[in-house]
Amino acid sequence: MNAPASLPNDFLAAVEQLIPAERRFDDPLSTLAFGTDASFYRLIPKLVVRVESEAEVVGLLKLAHAQQVPVTFRAAGTSLSGQAISDSVLIVLGDNWNGREIRNEGEQIRLQPGVIGANANAILAPFQRKIGPDPASINAAKIGGIVANNASGMCCGTAQNSYRTLAGLRLVMADGTVVDSEDATSVQAFRKSHGALLDQLAELGRTTRANAELAAKIRHKYRLKNTTGFSLNALVDYDEPLDILNHLMVGSEGTLGFISAVTYDTVPDHPHKGSALVVFADVETCCLAVPVLKQQPVSAVELLDRRSLRSVENKAGMPAWVKALSADACALLIESRAASESLLHEQIDLIMTSIGHFPVEKQVDFSEDPVIYNQLWKIRKDTFPAVGAVRQTGTTVIIEDVTFPIERLAEGVNRLIQLFEKHAYSEAILFGHALEGNLHFVFTQGFDDPQQVARYEAFMQDVTQLVAVEFGGALKAEHGTGRNMAPFVELEWGAEAYQLMWQIKRLLDPRGILNPDVVLSDDPQIHLKHLKPMPAADEIVDKCIECGFCEPVCPSNGLTLTPRQRIVVWRDIQAKKRAGIDTTELERLYDYHGLETCAATGLCAQRCPVGINTGELVRELVRKLRGHRADNTRMANWLVDHFGTAVQGTRFMLHVANGAHLMLGTRLLSKTSEALSNASKGRVPQWTPATPQPLQRLHLPKPQVQDERPRVVYLAACVSRAMGPAARDQEQQPLLDITRLLLEKAGYQVVFPENLNSLCCGQPFASKGYAEQAERKRQQTLDALLVASRGGLDPIYCDTSPCTLRLVQDLADERLQVFDPVRFIRTHLLDRLEFEPQQTPVAVHVTCSTQHLGEAQALIDIARRCASQVVIPEGIHCCGFAGDKGFTTPELNAHALRSLNDAVQVCSEGISTSRTCEIGLSRHGGIDYHGLVYLVNRNSRAKAAAAPG
Repeated sequence: MNAPASLPNDFLAAVEQLIPAERRFDDPLSTLAFGTDASFYRLIPKLVVRVESEAEVVGLLKLAHAQQVPVTFRAAGTSLSGQAISDSVLIVLGDNWNGREIRNEGEQIRLQPGVIGANANAILAPFQRKIGPDPASINAAKIGGIVANNASGMCCGTAQNSYRTLAGLRLVMADGTVVDSEDATSVQAFRKSHGALLDQLAELGRTTRANAELAAKIRHKYRLKNTTGFSLNALVDYDEPLDILNHLMVGSEGTLGFISAVTYDTVPDHPHKGSALVVFADVETCCLAVPVLKQQPVSAVELLDRRSLRSVENKAGMPAWVKALSADACALLIESRAASESLLHEQIDLIMTSIGHFPVEKQVDFSEDPVIYNQLWKIRKDTFPAVGAVRQTGTTVIIEDVTFPIERLAEGVNRLIQLFEKHAYSEAILFGHALEGNLHFVFTQGFDDPQQVARYEAFMQDVTQLVAVEFGGALKAEHGTGRNMAPFVELEWGAEAYQLMWQIKRLLDPRGILNPDVVLSDDPQIHLKHLKPMPAADEIVDKCIECGFCEPVCPSNGLTLTPRQRIVVWRDIQAKKRAGIDTTELERLYDYHGLETCAATGLCAQRCPVGINTGELVRELVRKLRGHRADNTRMANWLVDHFGTAVQGTRFMLHVANGAHLMLGTRLLSKTSEALSNASKGRVPQWTPATPQPLQRLHLPKPQVQDERPRVVYLAACVSRAMGPAARDQEQQPLLDITRLLLEKAGYQVVFPENLNSLCCGQPFASKGYAEQAERKRQQTLDALLVASRGGLDPIYCDTSPCTLRLVQDLADERLQVFDPVRFIRTHLLDRLEFEPQQTPVAVHVTCSTQHLGEAQALIDIARRCASQVVIPEGIHCCGFAGDKGFTTPELNAHALRSLNDAVQVCSEGISTSRTCEIGLSRHGGIDYHGLVYLVNRNSRAKAAAAPG
């Protein structure tokens, strides 16, 4: 079904009554942003609706069913085959789909569709259990999409996917009816209302099982990894119609119903693991080893052809031997896991003995050392982004996903390589889950001229004929059919099975409103339509493959735009400008949604397969689009030379705010300040009860010449020199004083750099786009630190992690040792202190800068030395305060921390390593947040000196 030219007025009017305005989007920026998923297709929805309850989904489906309006469901949008886009109504999951229930000591878990897969595993980890599916996108993909696509992964194979580990399902049918297989009352009601449908499903099952040839074909197909078409194995594996219905939903890609909750039987998550890399001289030898390994206690066997190894051989951290491999080399990355170390060693011996007779070119023996096995897995995981990073601007990365019968794997690999050569895809690489015969091949493709589209079409015709017809394999193993393989489902399955799928579709979605043209399509050219443009926008982001892996860590996700969406919209603006199309309205919307509400902390770069920091684009656009007038530049230059005056000015402003608080009281000042801030569009900072008082004094003692203690240079950040505790804070000693107390307790002499009040890391200038002034200020500070540390002899302690990050990034002077609080405590204080953990729980916020510095786990470990219970709120990766945005764009901070208060209810205090972050955390968490040193100082004492021997 094609989407109507416009949505029916009656439908729109009814949706307006059902969904609040702030969760309905039809403006050009929002519809463009949501028109993209991780695939190479684009459809612009006419309406995007963010749903927060099952009742809303029910209401929308009833309206869509009655008015015959097509709808598509969207979870994380990491799907690769065009499953999560629509040119009609796109229904997006909001915040309130994050429910989970652990059962039987983790043996089962019930999840709502908005739970991220990795988060499900995190809450199962204490039980040494996990969900079966383990897709590469598990850190971003949500349960709804994982089930709807029957996603699998490196270790799960066919035995532990959603289909095989499904224990229960709650569904919303196309007509809005709800049925929960774990609720007897719900099942009884459904049998009464939809008895005819269940009878027809039962009959389909009986006739399919009675058709010996078809039943045998279905069973054969699902011995392979297979997500092409609907899960017809449901008809031969089950005779109870509700079981058939539930299992048909797995892998249906939102075309048969909405999955409202799923219950999994979990699988063991063994704590002991080891990995090895075995390189064979050629594809044939490599593939002959796979059936042997399939009989051994392996958890994963990943195949990498020479092209894929070549794609990563020049990356930092890759072993030198990768580059020296022969032209036809082919490798297997092998992993084994076990419940105990001794059992793991037994398994490793069995594995290596089983393939010991195969000649090898290079071998990295099994290692249980995380440094070594993580490096080996990095080779595998970097292959896909490596292709994306070197592709020509304007092209897209396509990853296809097929299965060959394992006994013909070598032949299949070689035939695919021949097709790459035939169609001139010289950059294409091949890797995959060898145990299942599941191969991924990655290539780059332009769609901006008919010849390129024709080349792609010819290649796909050859691939589908090779895999589905000649080898009897699967055209989709784990990425879902989507619209990419919809025209080829009949080619793979044959007419009889294909018509059976259409029967299922028409039975469960009689009006064809659910995700049309996905899985099944009447249009044989659907895979060549709505191809997504990837125009050049800016060198900073042109390598973006729009996968969406960045989105879970973005604080503005759900408020305005995500990093992926910022790039999508900016690409479109640039393309429209080149085409002479007016972009005034788009740019007006982008100023707030794209620029103003970006925290620009760079966490997206950590999740991005090609390392893109969208914050860099935002800072560059702020500089270009908003401009730096001459008077602003003069002011920036003046502040560089008079920074101490600026710090004094901040203290004065805090004095004024403190005085107003004393005069007006908390409630009146809060309301007045909020009104002024709104009226000034953020130019007047908003006061809250968490706003710091001014630091009352800055007393910096001179070092004692005769002091025999080791020295540490203490760089107190400008915020620490200006801001004291909030008026309501239970801790009223400033950070400066507590830090000195702790350092001296540990036996250090604390010294301060000269002219401390004029020093700054440069971050305030950099965040406003004044790169030259920022670097001048940073260099002034580094010069002062070099003098204070006696040429680098003494370590330097910086009390704020964002400032430390700014100072150490691209630090050329190797003499300087600049430490953030976490690293200094970890490396210099732990051996000098004894800890007595407090019994009251403490919340930990790992700042973006702490994550960039690689000290996230160390912060958590230190907190656990100081408190018997440590709470790390799920889903909060960045607080969104972002320097001064917490004052000028407070809605970003509020949105990023919207779940914090509930998460830290049991805690009496929170800790972090950034004073500005702590302002927002205290406000929205409802507890006081302090620097890490407060917790360490309170719960430690100096270690007693050893008695002389």
